[in-house]
Amino acid sequence: MPADKAGKRRRKSRNKRSLQGRPLVPGKAAVPAGRPSGSGAAASAGRPSGHPDARVVPNGAPSGGSAAGEAPSRPAVAAAPHIPDLYAALDLGTNNCRLLIAQPTKPGQFRVVDAFSRIVRLGEGLAASGRLSPEAMDRAVEALRICAAKLAGREIRRMRLIATEACRAAANGEEFLRRVVEETGLDLEIIDRETEARLAVSGCSSLVGRETRSVVLFDIGGGSSEIAVIRIADNRSSRLANHITHWTSLPVGVVTLSERHGGRDVSPAIFEAMIDEVAAMLDRFDCPPLADLGLSDAAEDFHLIGTSGTVTTLAGVHLDLPRYDRRRVDGLWLSDDEVTAMQAKLLSWDYSSRAANACIGPDRADLVLAGCAILEAIRRRWPSNRMRVADRGLREGLLTDMMADDGVWRRHRPRRPNGPRER
Repeated sequence: MPADKAGKRRRKSRNKRSLQGRPLVPGKAAVPAGRPSGSGAAASAGRPSGHPDARVVPNGAPSGGSAAGEAPSRPAVAAAPHIPDLYAALDLGTNNCRLLIAQPTKPGQFRVVDAFSRIVRLGEGLAASGRLSPEAMDRAVEALRICAAKLAGREIRRMRLIATEACRAAANGEEFLRRVVEETGLDLEIIDRETEARLAVSGCSSLVGRETRSVVLFDIGGGSSEIAVIRIADNRSSRLANHITHWTSLPVGVVTLSERHGGRDVSPAIFEAMIDEVAAMLDRFDCPPLADLGLSDAAEDFHLIGTSGTVTTLAGVHLDLPRYDRRRVDGLWLSDDEVTAMQAKLLSWDYSSRAANACIGPDRADLVLAGCAILEAIRRRWPSNRMRVADRGLREGLLTDMMADDGVWRRHRPRRPNGPRER
């Protein structure tokens, strides 16, 4: 695609502004992307120590794969086996660069064939300067080269490569993405905040049980935090995002909040100041109380769902894991008292104690309390007896939407003999 057309497309996406607090429009089908090119580089994961990022399906058993902390290895491009119907999703956020390559399996699920995650801190210093720094862009490009090599070694049927808040907000965001195309062959799309909210919901749909009638789902990112209020009636859609009644995107995340208040040495007073800043943003969210929306806040059919490094870290600390284990964290239920206790424990630790914890590590030790402050502001706005932890997010939403758009699960669903035609 010519540079001028690509620039227009990104500017259009970046400038799109939906009215927050209003219902979302139905999702659009993902656009197939061409097969990227790129050179290989040493692979490295960026999750906390022992945090695997390869698995089978949402709510499924892990399929193995590299864990963080393994010796670097060069992507096996030429030796990759042929697997039909592969889909790929890449999410370049303010803090992380993440890739999933997956194959659809039974309806609503998929098996992860390859994965990559690295903390790049693309948005480091962005709040103060308004621009992506050269060092941050270099880190991101190096991670994207690895992603390009993994994609080039597979026959990908369809892919979608997105960039979020850091590239949306930076004055040089589009310039950076042109550099990404030149150096890696990857053409990333800057998505708007409404799309980001929808994808977060799509990625977590399998964690919402049939008995649930209302949910507040939140995704605490590096530079923004998306919140969706969901009402599920009896006629439940196959796409959970179609049940969103109100949504908002707060222009604050763990990176931006920790840079403003300091993330290394956080006193109770600083922690409360963080909460107050986020609470003031939530006060501007035009969303009536759940009861006024006809939504239940009863304990048995209302709950929170959190998808972010903040809530997975809380879950790992709660379980006292010697090494982060996604199988034990994803889908875990935490009571209101347990979340409060874990936040108090983290606040009582100094920076070195947080860095030494296997589920936090030095990469997140200065960010986790900022995430807890955002979480606490959300909990105060929507009190709930329980919260479900989701170790999944935008990539899973991208994969789910692409597979659903292509009808891959309908093709493999058995039909009843002489029965009505499937919809």
